Amino acid sequence: MMSDLMPEVALQKQIIFEGKMISLRLDRVRLQNGQETTREIVQHPGAVAILATTDHDKVVLVRQYRYAIGEFTLELPAGKLEAGEDPQKAALRELAEETGYQAHEVHHVMTFYSTPGFSDEKLHLYEAYQLVDGAQHTDDDEFVDCLVASKQEVSSWISQGKIVDAKTLVGLYRWLTE
Repeated sequence: MMSDLMPEVALQKQIIFEGKMISLRLDRVRLQNGQETTREIVQHPGAVAILATTDHDKVVLVRQYRYAIGEFTLELPAGKLEAGEDPQKAALRELAEETGYQAHEVHHVMTFYSTPGFSDEKLHLYEAYQLVDGAQHTDDDEFVDCLVASKQEVSSWISQGKIVDAKTLVGLYRWLTE
């Protein structure tokens, strides 16, 4: 079934805030019906998330405080892409930094947008296997606990609302249904 929907046309783009991690852009656009409106766009350099599993079929998670929501979260190891950085290399870097684990095997699973209604953040999800434990080396402003969990524990935490991060839910649902 095809529709007659047409893309919105950008008439003007203006950066109204530029931070260390994101920029906020205000665009004036023309809609399909000819009317004009604005769109607020959060520009993000992209990120990676790593579904790292041990030889005992447990997943590696990190627990950290997320100021924006005022809560501790359980998440897959993840991080922002640096300018021009290869996502697979970033995934391996983030896994090592946040958890200490090195992966001997890594595969791209999927790429998706976190919140396309207002952000251009693109997430690259990887699976990592054949892990070797090592020492964490987080950034100075990063405080992360690492833990491993079984499918039963993860299922329970999801049903109890203890795992609320979208990228983590995408990765974990994939793992749970394999």
